Amino acid sequence: MPSSVVPRTAAVAAVVSAALAAGLLAGSSASADASADADVRIHDIQGSTRISPLAGRQVTEVPGIVTGVRTYGSKGFWFQDPQADADSATSEGVFVFTSSNPAVAVGDAVKVSGLVGEYIPGGTSSGNQSVTQISKPTVTVVSSGNALPATVTITARSVPRAYAPDGDPAAANSINGLALEPRTYALDYYESLEGENVRIGSSRVVGATDPYSELWVTVKPHENDNRRGGTVYGSYTAQNTGRLQIQQLAPIAQQPFPKANVGDRLTGTTEGPLDFNQFGGYTLVARTLGTVVDRGLEPETTRPQRRGELAVATYNVENLDPSDPQTKFDALAKAVVENLASPDIVALEEIQDDNGAKNDGTVSAEETVKKFTTAIVAAGGPAYQWRTINPENNKDGGEPGGNIRQVFLFNPARVSFTDRPGGDATTATAVVREKGEAALTLSPGRIDPSNAAWADSRKPLAGEFVFRGRTVFVIANHFGSKGGDEGLTSVHQPPNRSSEAKRLLQAQAVNTFVKDILKADRHADVLVLGDINDFEFSATTKALTDGRALNAAVKSLPRSERYSYVYQGNAQVLDQILTSPAVDDFTYDSVHINAEFADQNSDHDPQVLRFRP
Repeated sequence: MPSSVVPRTAAVAAVVSAALAAGLLAGSSASADASADADVRIHDIQGSTRISPLAGRQVTEVPGIVTGVRTYGSKGFWFQDPQADADSATSEGVFVFTSSNPAVAVGDAVKVSGLVGEYIPGGTSSGNQSVTQISKPTVTVVSSGNALPATVTITARSVPRAYAPDGDPAAANSINGLALEPRTYALDYYESLEGENVRIGSSRVVGATDPYSELWVTVKPHENDNRRGGTVYGSYTAQNTGRLQIQQLAPIAQQPFPKANVGDRLTGTTEGPLDFNQFGGYTLVARTLGTVVDRGLEPETTRPQRRGELAVATYNVENLDPSDPQTKFDALAKAVVENLASPDIVALEEIQDDNGAKNDGTVSAEETVKKFTTAIVAAGGPAYQWRTINPENNKDGGEPGGNIRQVFLFNPARVSFTDRPGGDATTATAVVREKGEAALTLSPGRIDPSNAAWADSRKPLAGEFVFRGRTVFVIANHFGSKGGDEGLTSVHQPPNRSSEAKRLLQAQAVNTFVKDILKADRHADVLVLGDINDFEFSATTKALTDGRALNAAVKSLPRSERYSYVYQGNAQVLDQILTSPAVDDFTYDSVHINAEFADQNSDHDPQVLRFRP
């Protein structure tokens, strides 16, 4: 769930303060060399690797022209040497951290003395690269109104195809000590421009405007593009080198940030310093921002199921609780009815308890689900019934006190639920043979809830449904998040993906349960669905499909259409529906109604599968 603007701003301030105390920010006296280096130019400070050769040293009267001033967040200014050296690996610009509003203006010729250092946005545990900067500065304004140094234009041709070098195995796969190769690797190219005044021409938006007033574009219009204007993340080695985050230097109160959806165009010239931040890496902080041109992207609508088809959907409704405005319930309900064509079964994720994040021991979600199903009826949809199991208080992760869980909605006019009582938060359901067919001991029931794989995570919800006389097993999931994983721009290459270990164990547990069903009846119809929080090419998906117990249905789509979420300009798969071998003739639709848009009802796109049992 996206945080509000205020907490994130506060978080940035807290990180800066903590970094000062820990010596991660230039200006920490603990690592300073008292001697001062004179006759230093900015390219001498930047050097030809990611770490300044002058880190920890004082420099005096470094000359340059101010190219950008930031009066919010990490306050300071960028300045650039108009007399570039001949080395393409050394940037001619650098950030000066002032801690308070800087007393300079764009176009000022300045001389800066201060302490050179490396600031790591998010701290060392984040895995982020560092930003070379000068802190505790003494700034002398020599003159004003000067022309700015020549701008570097970032284009499809200037950004290399290869994303990053492999890190040094002797340094935990860090790329810090490697000489920059800006003509070979995209990350090296961007690093060679860190702090410089850069520009892009008209570019396609690949990540919609978010609550923090930023968006993503690509300077490579044909790089893994899809028909709706996005850029698809299809493998760990297809990072999409043309993506670039866009922010603006002007405070939002002074100049509102434009609203853009995926596929829109940021036209004209966007120009400003190239920064590196905690939430996306390399970022063009625009002094001059182009104009957004609306290309008219519309939410998708899937077709209704036919008479003999069972339609099953999964939808993460993003921490839904009764205190949310009625408009959110109405919008989500309208999506179920109109965009998803009222599926027969809907597996919901992130349904919170009846008082949301109020941490008072409440675990029931009766009021939440009742309010949602009432809104669906009001939108013209069916009178869904529901089944769920309340979790133990604060044992399933998510927002503290919220007690998120999965819920089955089903249309009783089309499908029935087989109740097998006794299921609770801690009791595991199992598979038995009943009259020659597979059956659950508890329905609804939880799969292996005592397994350490589910500690502080949502336990899978299993249920038996009957459609036209045929039993269908549905397992709703919400696997562990990617929290703790390093970003694609990490100092470690390849980045560390520590969260995968937990999801791998979770996938193995679900795969084992599905194999138990298939052992009892190899022709059983089984659907495993939900917010898997991992890609169709991941180890998690491979573990789910182990032994051909399941098939990832999203792979039936063309590669360019495989996505349910957009993160940092990459359209990617997080939500999935997987099918047992008997479900071999189906249609699948990732219904794009949220992830590509600035205005969202949820940050996930729902998935729908239709088949004839």
